[in-house]
Amino acid sequence: MGWKSKGLESNTKSFVTKKWTLLLCIGCFCAGMLFSDRMWTVPEAEDKVVSLETGIKDERLKLVTEGCDPIQKDVKRGSKNIVGEVSKTPNAIQTLDKTISNLEMELATARAMQESIINGSPISDDLKIPESSGKRKYLMVVGINTAFSSRKRRDSVRATWMPQGEERKKLEEEKGVVMRFVIGHSATSGGILDRAIEAEDRKHGDILRLEHVEGYLELSAKTKTYFATAAALWDADFYVKVDDDVHVNIATLGATLARHRSKPRVYIGCMKSGPVLAQKGVRYHEPEYWKFGEEGNKYFRHATGQLYAISKDLASYISINQHVLHKYANEDVSLGSWFIGLDVDHIDDRRLCCGTTAA
Repeated sequence: MGWKSKGLESNTKSFVTKKWTLLLCIGCFCAGMLFSDRMWTVPEAEDKVVSLETGIKDERLKLVTEGCDPIQKDVKRGSKNIVGEVSKTPNAIQTLDKTISNLEMELATARAMQESIINGSPISDDLKIPESSGKRKYLMVVGINTAFSSRKRRDSVRATWMPQGEERKKLEEEKGVVMRFVIGHSATSGGILDRAIEAEDRKHGDILRLEHVEGYLELSAKTKTYFATAAALWDADFYVKVDDDVHVNIATLGATLARHRSKPRVYIGCMKSGPVLAQKGVRYHEPEYWKFGEEGNKYFRHATGQLYAISKDLASYISINQHVLHKYANEDVSLGSWFIGLDVDHIDDRRLCCGTTAA
């Protein structure tokens, strides 16, 4: 009995030992698998991290390297490019000036057409065909300031220095010189004075009508309207204003103006600086005399009204800003005041003074 019990106990212990041994082996196997997997996976990840860090360092080194040499190369290339661009600057400025001038001319034309439509007045044939003014370049437009009562003066001009008919058209086409009598409308629109001017224009075809009511005290407004209208109708280097009692040598005037073609903003005439008249009732009384300082002061330099010329840029400036340009009592003073704050070449040419034979 004792041996049996011992044998049974021994078998039971042997069975338990085998069972636990088997479980222990399986556990060891699983543990080994898990351990081997971790051992193989972690180094791979660590290798990747090391590789990534190395790559980042290499990339940083590469960026720094590229950040040095290319900059120096770009600086060298840039210096060469800058020299090349600087050499092109004068041409670029000339092209820009020409483009701006063309745009200003187109704007002036559009504004003139718009005002004609708003005022309900007929549009001039020259305005209806803006392409002609854009393609044809003239040397000068000569506007002869006249009045309704000056028919004899106009006929005198036509008989002397202003060509007529085909000769005048030939002068425009071959020499680029346009000449027109400049006059507005009477206070009574469509009255006898206007009809007389219209009949005269049908006969001679040399009158430029302005959207302006004639009057002695409105000469500053007429001067401004003339330059704005002329700039809209004709693309010229110069725009001239002359009184109808002055006889002009067109060839000499053309040669004089041609010498200043290279200057963009030119104001040419017989310059003077007369006194500012504060006393009421006298001719050329200046109501705004106080703007020029104390009594007895003189005006700034400006061209006498018998004959003067301005360049294209200045005529375009008047056209664009005509609604804000101030008018003084004297039209010559008004014109001179519009250029005071601008970069303008004042050319005092004594040959354009009255009493000389050259002009």
